[in-house]
Amino acid sequence: MSLSRRKMLAIVGGGTIVAATAGFGFHITRTPDAAVAPWAAAGQYDDPRMRALSWAILAPNPHNRQPWKVDLSTPNQAVLYADTDRMLPHTDPFNRQITVGLGCFLELLRMAALEDGLVVETELFPEGTDPQHLDARPVAICTFTPADVSRDPLFAQVPHRRSLKEPFDVARPVSADALARITAAAAHGTMVGGTVDMAEVEALRALSREALIIEIETPRTYKESVDLFRIGRREVNANPDGIDFSGPMFETLRVLGMFNRDVVMDTTSMSFQQGMAAVLENADTAMGHVWQVTPGNTRADQIAAGRDWLRLNLAATAEGVGMQPLSQALQEYPEMDALYADIHKRLAPEGGTVQMFGRLGYGPDVAASPRWPVEAKTTHA
Repeated sequence: MSLSRRKMLAIVGGGTIVAATAGFGFHITRTPDAAVAPWAAAGQYDDPRMRALSWAILAPNPHNRQPWKVDLSTPNQAVLYADTDRMLPHTDPFNRQITVGLGCFLELLRMAALEDGLVVETELFPEGTDPQHLDARPVAICTFTPADVSRDPLFAQVPHRRSLKEPFDVARPVSADALARITAAAAHGTMVGGTVDMAEVEALRALSREALIIEIETPRTYKESVDLFRIGRREVNANPDGIDFSGPMFETLRVLGMFNRDVVMDTTSMSFQQGMAAVLENADTAMGHVWQVTPGNTRADQIAAGRDWLRLNLAATAEGVGMQPLSQALQEYPEMDALYADIHKRLAPEGGTVQMFGRLGYGPDVAASPRWPVEAKTTHA
């Protein structure tokens, strides 16, 4: 997560902060270069599996948990596991969203291998799986085989892909033609819907806003996010996962004690209320919405949803359209039950599971999200 200067000024009440010394100014303008280095390193490996994996780690995933581990001990194979230390037990109690993220990873792995003339054959959950939670069993065995295959044109968008967590330009509509091209990018059997009709968009804005409020006002789900805040360059470089708060404004507020975990957990404070308003602005500026439905809700369905969500995100990038997942109403905990039923009634009236839901619009350019290097995610034992 990266907030704009405008949002941060809202959080601190519009006050002006002055850096008193040149040394302080230097400190606050430093960026978390180590945390974003994997974006530049992608593809720079001799082993074709490592080349593909160095791209796959850039895939979108919930709360940027990067919940993947890969065993490369067998030649021409990569065995994917879920890192069970990186789950979201309160907002994602059945690991559904985490599994969707693993599907994004597998699709990007497949696309990257094609660049080297390799097909990745994937055997999902070869030892079975539990619908209640992911465990130590492998998620997928991926076998790399040379073949005369075409590259995927969407791969060119990977370096530019973002989950855009900024307000969109409400004066700039998303065209129906652009929406049609985005939704047509799905290739793994999920049913994709979308709308840019403003009456429908307004209704979905309201639903998104209500779901965000529930997540933030439910103490355990809000704390789950706050515990994953990485505040300032040093924290981001030390733990390049979770929710990124780096840049000059956040460094300044951190040093002055105006932005830390205690401050944001105080729901009675003015900072919390203004921060809530800043977060809700995202939902309120949606200029379109897109969603995915699968007939069932098996792990294989969830993987397919992730594969297609990555493709939708890349297709939106090709159109110059910003895209942000809004997963709150799809979360499976008691406080969200009514909205979960509501969004399914709206978006899957004939049945099935809404796996992903997001907003579309035009927004500013934003920096890439931090990532652990591929070496931290792979073993050869």
